[in-house]
Amino acid sequence: MATLAPNSKKHKVCIVGSGNWGTTIAKVVAENTAQHADLFEQEVQMWVFQEQYQIPKDSKHFDEKNDKGPQKLTELINGLHENVKYLPGIPLPKNIVANPDLVDAVKDATILVFNLPHQFIAKTCEQLQGKIVPYARGISCIKGVAVSESGCELFSDSIGQKLGIYCGALSGANIATEVAQEKFSETTVAYAPPSQDSQQPTPAGTPGASPKGSQLDLTKLNDGVKGAKSSGKVNLTPLPSEYPSLHHANVKKLFHRPYFHVHLVNDVVGVSLGGALKNIVALGAGFVDGLGWGDNAKAAVMRVGIMEEVKFGKTFFGDSVQTETFTEQSCGVADLITSCSGGRNFRCAKMSVKEGKPIGEIEERELNGQKLQGTSTAYEVNSFLRKVGKEKEFPLFTAVYLILEGKHKPEEIPALLNADA
Repeated sequence: MATLAPNSKKHKVCIVGSGNWGTTIAKVVAENTAQHADLFEQEVQMWVFQEQYQIPKDSKHFDEKNDKGPQKLTELINGLHENVKYLPGIPLPKNIVANPDLVDAVKDATILVFNLPHQFIAKTCEQLQGKIVPYARGISCIKGVAVSESGCELFSDSIGQKLGIYCGALSGANIATEVAQEKFSETTVAYAPPSQDSQQPTPAGTPGASPKGSQLDLTKLNDGVKGAKSSGKVNLTPLPSEYPSLHHANVKKLFHRPYFHVHLVNDVVGVSLGGALKNIVALGAGFVDGLGWGDNAKAAVMRVGIMEEVKFGKTFFGDSVQTETFTEQSCGVADLITSCSGGRNFRCAKMSVKEGKPIGEIEERELNGQKLQGTSTAYEVNSFLRKVGKEKEFPLFTAVYLILEGKHKPEEIPALLNADA
């Protein structure tokens, strides 16, 4: 008679990316791999794009007498247990290992957590092809979707297609520094366990599971979906039974912390869209706040924004997206609120209006070499909407684009939202 024996292998986790948010997620994950040693190997590899960095004089690590000048960022992270460039002042768990070699970092990893600028997804995946275990599973923490005239593609779907793996998504009201400082917040993880991994499928009623989840097989996500790019079917390699099953309860254990509450759903489309489209709304909120129009104006922009997010999902992804993901989950309404209150897109848009300077100039000055997601997403979404003849159906998204283009001024937002009245 067969018995239920403990799994003989543990999941190895690699964080692909090490910016502000990537390092924060590495911290969260490393704390959990140490706590759940029955499921995960304790060491967490974090791939770091190698660069030389000079410890600033205001850092507690700066020693004027023994200053070595610019040093390799990976050596600084591993030696100081702090990402002194992208997450300064936050101690990192000692089981995080910064690795400049991407292929070496992902070696034997069964869980890949992607957290890097979206423009580097394609190149990074090309480097990983044939270098990862075939049964690896992914989670994309990259907010946004790839939108062009030819359609919309989820970053999670793009990663999965390029690497031949299943990839879910994580998104929420998560300002990285606040999470790193262990201030209470929530997030949403969309992960629908592939049928190939059904040795222990997520049972109905699993804590954190969404009763209204989309129940999608993401290998068929874009088949027949209006506006979605069809990337073909991915032939997944089943997760070997020697490893703990990645049902919702175990996925939650990888990310949930007392200060970082995780809710599991199956709606990867809704989670991905919420994380992308809110950046456009945040620019609009920043514009009106920069004008000094107050909270009423900002709230109006946010209300219109959440409605346009839902409409975009329903129009172009149909029943594969759930309204509740936008209206009830952290990845939806909560992320919109925080992004329109203190996020980088909001702040840079506000400064742009108050200082009368182009937003690109503000971005260069304020973001330490990183890029705003809102501006690129606004352009991509407008290009797509214009292609399908639906610009007028999304007046806020269109207004933000027109302001970025210099064709209209922020003061004209009320008129642009009321164009058909």
